Amino acid sequence: MNAATPDPNRPLADTNPPCPHSVDAQDPLVLNLPLVRKILVGFIRNEVLRTGLKRVVFGLSGGIDSTLAAYLAAEALGPENVMGVRMPYSSSSSETMEHGQLVAERLGIESKTLSIANQVDTYFAQLDDDASRLRRANMMARQRMTILYDQSAAFGALVLGTSNKTELLLGYGTLHGDMASALNPIGDLYKTQIWELSEHMGVPAEIVKKPPTADLWAGQTDESELGFSYADVDRLLVRMVDLRIPLDVLEKQGFTNVFIERVTRMVRTTQFKRRLPLIAKVGPRTIDRDFRYSRDWGT
Repeated sequence: MNAATPDPNRPLADTNPPCPHSVDAQDPLVLNLPLVRKILVGFIRNEVLRTGLKRVVFGLSGGIDSTLAAYLAAEALGPENVMGVRMPYSSSSSETMEHGQLVAERLGIESKTLSIANQVDTYFAQLDDDASRLRRANMMARQRMTILYDQSAAFGALVLGTSNKTELLLGYGTLHGDMASALNPIGDLYKTQIWELSEHMGVPAEIVKKPPTADLWAGQTDESELGFSYADVDRLLVRMVDLRIPLDVLEKQGFTNVFIERVTRMVRTTQFKRRLPLIAKVGPRTIDRDFRYSRDWGT
C-alpha cells in the first residue's frame, strides 16, 4: 500500500467521542427539521449580537446554499439587517441573477449587484500564460470574498458563510474564497440536508430543484464536475465521518472500494483547507496550540 492509498482499517475520526444525533437509525441523514431550524436561527442571532453588531452580509448567488443561509439570517435578525450581494462574472447565467433577485424580493432584504468581471479580466490580461479554468474559478471566488468583506465594513455587518458540510469535507471550495466567513450556520449540514431544510423553510421550488452549480462556466454543475451525486456521497460521508464506520465495513454496506478510496482521499488531502494556517513553534505559548481561547474571550 503506497502513501497515497487510504488505510482501510483506519476510520476518518479524531480522538473525541462521537457527537450524538437524534436521527433515525436506518437513515443517519434524517433531521428533526423544526429543531435544526431553531438551533441555526438561534446560532446566527447569538453569534452576531454578541459581537456588538446586528447585521450580516452574504453572497447572493441564487443557489440553494446561499438561499438557505439568507432565510435563516432573515428569521434570526430581521430582513432589514441582512444584505445579499450579487457578484456576476461575464459568463454568469441569467438564471443566477434572476434567482438571486427572487430571494431578495421574497425575504425583503437589501441587495446589491457588483460585477467582478473587470478585476478578474484585468488581472489575467497581465499574464503571459493561459490560465486554467481552476485558476480562474479560484480568482473569481476570492474576488467575491474581497467584495463581501469590504461590504461588511460598509454595512456594519459580519460575513455569513454559505458552504455546506459536503463541500467542506471534500474540499470543494476555494480557500480564502467561498470557504471564508465570520460565521457559517449551514456548515454542519450535508447537501441533501440543505435541500430538506430549504423545503421546510419555504424556499422557492425552482431554487430547491435546480441542479447545484457554482456557475463558473456555461453548463457547469457540481455533480458532473465531482463525478458522483450528492445523494451518494452524503450517504457515504455521514457513515465515515459522523458514525465512524470502518472502511471495510462500508464495503459490506454496498459502497464500492473505488468510491470509498476516492472520497477518503479527497477528505484527507484537503484537511489543510479546514484548519488555521500552521504556525512554526518557537516560543512557550504558540497561537492555536498553547494560547487558545474562545472567540469572544475578553469581550
